[in-house]
Amino acid sequence: MVMQRYLLTYVGVVLTLYLHHFIRAIEVPRDLSQPPTITKQSVKNYIVDPRDNIIIECEAKGNPFPIFTWTRNGKFFNVAKDPRVSMRRKSGTLSIDFRSGGRPEDYEGEYQCFARNDFGTAISNKIVLQVSKSPLWPKENLDIQEVHEGAPLILACNPPPGLPPPAIFWMSSSMESIHQDKRVSQGQNGDLYFSNVMQEDALTDYSCNARFAFTHTIQQKNPYTLKVLTKHPHNETSFRNHTDIYSARGVTERHPSFMYPTGTSSSQMVLRGEDLLLECIASGVPTPDINWHKRGGELPVGRISYENFRKALRIANVSEEDSGEYFCLASNKVGSSRHTVSVRVKAAPYWLDEPENLVLAPGEGGRLICRANGNPKPSIQWLVNGEPIESSLPNPSREVNGDTVMFRDAQIGSSAVYQCNASNDHGYLLANAFVSVLDVSPRILASRNQLMKVIQNNRTLLDCPFFGSPIPTTRWFKNGQGNTLDGGNYRMYENGTLEIIRARKEDQGTYTCVATNILGKAEIQVRLEVKDPTRITTGPTDTVPKKGSTIHLSCRVKYDPTLKLTVTWLKDDSTLYIGNRMKKDEDGLTIYGVSEKDQGYYTCVASTELDRDTARAHLTVLARPERPRDLELTDLAERSVRLTWIPGDDNNSPITDYIVEFEEDKFQPGVWHNHSRYPGSVNSAVLRLAPYVNYQFRVIAVNEVGSSYPSLPSERYQTNGARPEINPTGVQGSGTSKNNMVISWMPLNATQAYGPKLKYVVKWRRRDTRESWSNVTVNGDVSKYTVTQTPTYVTYEIKVQAENEFGRAPEPDVVIGYSGEDLPSAPRYFKIRQPNLETITLEWEHPEHPNGILIGYTLRYQAFNGSKTGRTILENFSPNQTKFLLQRTDPISRYRFDLRSRTQIGEGEPAKGESPSPLNEAYSKNQGDIATQGWFIGLMCAIALLVLILLIVCFIKRSRGGKYPVRENKDVPLDPDDQKVDNGSFDYSDEDNKPLQGSQTSLDGTIKQQESDDSLVDYGEGGEGQFNEDGSFIGQYTVKKDKEETEGNESSEATSPVNAIYSLA
Repeated sequence: MVMQRYLLTYVGVVLTLYLHHFIRAIEVPRDLSQPPTITKQSVKNYIVDPRDNIIIECEAKGNPFPIFTWTRNGKFFNVAKDPRVSMRRKSGTLSIDFRSGGRPEDYEGEYQCFARNDFGTAISNKIVLQVSKSPLWPKENLDIQEVHEGAPLILACNPPPGLPPPAIFWMSSSMESIHQDKRVSQGQNGDLYFSNVMQEDALTDYSCNARFAFTHTIQQKNPYTLKVLTKHPHNETSFRNHTDIYSARGVTERHPSFMYPTGTSSSQMVLRGEDLLLECIASGVPTPDINWHKRGGELPVGRISYENFRKALRIANVSEEDSGEYFCLASNKVGSSRHTVSVRVKAAPYWLDEPENLVLAPGEGGRLICRANGNPKPSIQWLVNGEPIESSLPNPSREVNGDTVMFRDAQIGSSAVYQCNASNDHGYLLANAFVSVLDVSPRILASRNQLMKVIQNNRTLLDCPFFGSPIPTTRWFKNGQGNTLDGGNYRMYENGTLEIIRARKEDQGTYTCVATNILGKAEIQVRLEVKDPTRITTGPTDTVPKKGSTIHLSCRVKYDPTLKLTVTWLKDDSTLYIGNRMKKDEDGLTIYGVSEKDQGYYTCVASTELDRDTARAHLTVLARPERPRDLELTDLAERSVRLTWIPGDDNNSPITDYIVEFEEDKFQPGVWHNHSRYPGSVNSAVLRLAPYVNYQFRVIAVNEVGSSYPSLPSERYQTNGARPEINPTGVQGSGTSKNNMVISWMPLNATQAYGPKLKYVVKWRRRDTRESWSNVTVNGDVSKYTVTQTPTYVTYEIKVQAENEFGRAPEPDVVIGYSGEDLPSAPRYFKIRQPNLETITLEWEHPEHPNGILIGYTLRYQAFNGSKTGRTILENFSPNQTKFLLQRTDPISRYRFDLRSRTQIGEGEPAKGESPSPLNEAYSKNQGDIATQGWFIGLMCAIALLVLILLIVCFIKRSRGGKYPVRENKDVPLDPDDQKVDNGSFDYSDEDNKPLQGSQTSLDGTIKQQESDDSLVDYGEGGEGQFNEDGSFIGQYTVKKDKEETEGNESSEATSPVNAIYSLA
């Protein structure tokens, strides 16, 4: 933050900080008699536009008001006789009107204005009036310019001599600008210089154009046509990557020599105060470099600049010290040449002491001084009232002594206007100064009662402008005290100003200025108030935000409460426009959505009527970089090229990376692809290229904020073809139906094809067989092929090989694929076990024919009790799970199970089964629940009686030799499964399945149980039924399967007491 504070001046009291302002030129009050004074006039060399009226200015003051006359070419100019010329009222300004006709050229000449009254005559400078001219270019037929390649050439312009001289520039006849560089450039005289000609210079013609400023017209010279003679025909591409283009084209290297100025030395004259422009243009092969030096000294620091590719040296505002010898050095690898310019600085007259108005009282004396310098030294001529002083009436009180006119014992009536003319070969100076003899009492030229407010501790000036003849003396008093204020904190000046070196609170009060001469006195009063300064306590700080962010610039101010405070903001020292993205409040300035145009210096200006304080900070906006430009391809090779670019502006955030992209016009025209990435410190890179690609490149710059827009594309570069080096990737084979296999791959892109007529050779065969490869060739725009009539889910070996017209790629790797899948067969060895009354265990093995990749198993089961069934529950298992443990919630009901394998195609055939009858479980539960009920006791007694009767009947039949159930094969021992009835366990398995042997697969605890409302009627036996909320049946049920077995075999276990009980129930 940079803070600055200023002190202002107010209430008509002139405050100044420089002592020379205290010695003021005499201002005579306008109500007093005084000779004329010229106040405004036209410039000495006055060029006018011929399309406009001519205005020649001449304004003056005096009392009485002056009368104006003019001379033209040294003779009286009678304004009244020319109807086109008029003089403004209360003015000497001439107006020449051409609306009714006339030629402006008829009024060219030297004009001078005379302003007269009773006390003298003031004159203006001699005004040379010229009309701007833009003459036509003379018609000329220009021959074809034949020049050998490498030779120098100058195309002359020779513009018509306009007034003022026209601005020169070169273009082609089609109005395209001629590219200029250190080899080809325009000289200060307008000619076009070729340090050495190259063949491409003949690709266009060259026309010199002259622009005339006053008439706003452009004239074009007939164009030059070049014919470049070469030793070896060539094309641009063949030499683009050559390190030395001149030797490659057979151009002989040449030592530098000067085309302008010619020779080894020259001289130049410049006037003091003007700019010195030195120019050296050299020929040579290679193009020479130009460097500037001053013999015996250094070039003036801070005043020099180089132009026209360092071929011109400009020194601003020259003085006599800049005289001397300057030399330019032209050098290339062959050698160097020097040209010396001797510079002489001359000077038109300039003032050392310009004469000023002189007011004298009767009997007083004084002097007028006119001192000027120049080179050569100017001569001084005095005039009085416009006439040479030598030819004026004698004045005994006046004496002329070179550059000084002395006056002694001046008397009223000797007033006059004196002119001093200082002239040499390069110009002249003319000054008017009057001598007025007056007898006037003192006058104070300021208001009598003033209020002045100043800032504490600042230097303060109380002005007391006065006039009188003789010149009055002045004194200052404070609060009516008799002591004169001078010394200590006060200082008096001759012009009546009182300086308070450091204003303090105790300096407040009323100050009186008294001016006195022999004719009387005058006085004014000034009341002084001392105020607290305005200070910015918290100002803005330098900020570096990203584009689009919001920033706040602080500006908090402390000031005198009796003064009105105004806070404004400047941007780059101009008033800031507060738009809708900005908000100004008492604490500062907020900018929303910062953009690049917001960057710059922001100044908070806190001001009152007396002073102001400023605080400045710089806002640096970080934005995406500008796009790179001027892409160039060099070092062209079969598989590489060098790309060079010029970085764009980084927009205050350093460029970290460059991204090179390419586009090709064969496979994906218009689509840009990433090629490579490089650090932000480089602007050239060697790019690796692929065969048979017509490349075009562009570059993107990246910084912390983001990426630039892409550069304009480079020129194209075509590489030659070759056989492919890689094969397609991502090769795979999979079926979309059970009797096919789709072979797919990732096609080669434009940089991998390497040649035209890209194709793919697709091969396949069944794995683990000795069959030969089947193959097919498809076009390069194809990415899959379908093999039909394949067996279901068979393993295949697959290869995909790329080829173009140059050959085939290397032998590809073998990839394993599979033909299409189908529904799997049922899981094998599905077994249902009930190890105890609380759980049911399911076990199975994988299907014999998966027909694909198993993705899992689906189990559906539901409880049932006779004809009544519960809701269907759905469980999904992983493909490696072969066991499931079901926790029973209903000890009475049985369960039906439906287990299916799954592939991508769907679910296969089911393996079905039911859980064993829960005999002991049902009995013990009923016994525990109702054993204490009276009706149950009675029922059990009845059942026991019936059992006893049945036992008796059976005993009787047996004793009579009746039939009884026996095993069909007595020699066959009991099956182990049959023996399990004794320990209360039941085992159920399908007749077609073998029992599982030692399956140890545990439950997958992560499988979530699913419920289904589907009925298992379609999967097993059962009918309608009703359940309580806990899933148990309402009422009794009958085991249908047991009943059917009993009915199907009368000699089996019909006489069993248990069966008898169940049959009765």
